[in-house]
Amino acid sequence: MRHNCSGRRLSRTSSHRLALMRNMVTSLFEHERIETTEAKAKELRMEAEKMITLAKKGDLHARRQALAFIRDKDVVHKLFGEIKDRYLDRNGGYTKIAKLRYRHGDAALISVIELIGRKEEDKTKKKKGKAQEAMEKVKGLISKDKALKSEEAKAE
Repeated sequence: MRHNCSGRRLSRTSSHRLALMRNMVTSLFEHERIETTEAKAKELRMEAEKMITLAKKGDLHARRQALAFIRDKDVVHKLFGEIKDRYLDRNGGYTKIAKLRYRHGDAALISVIELIGRKEEDKTKKKKGKAQEAMEKVKGLISKDKALKSEEAKAE
């Protein structure tokens, strides 16, 4: 029985799990939005919110605790400089998890985890696929063809 054993194992050893969480927290604060499986996102949320709480304290001890976990000075500087200012009046709930799709290979639920209140210009726009671009090209050609025919009809 797993009494008082919190957290997910994620089919990894404890050292691998710790390294995974460190890398994911670093990526989340660097890019402010990442895609991962739902189980990893839920574990990541706990660690990321702890780091934001440390940043809100803002003292040297909190910064050193964050550096012990994150190990990237630029990301910690961004966390203590830019990111903490967004959440000074908020008590928790700094991240949002949204379900996206099921992964093709193993049908794992892929989710996106992002920081709430991130800048609008950093938000990525939906990229168009090749099929959508081809359809837009065809629609443009059709509209040009109709315009030419209407001009010919007017000329006659």
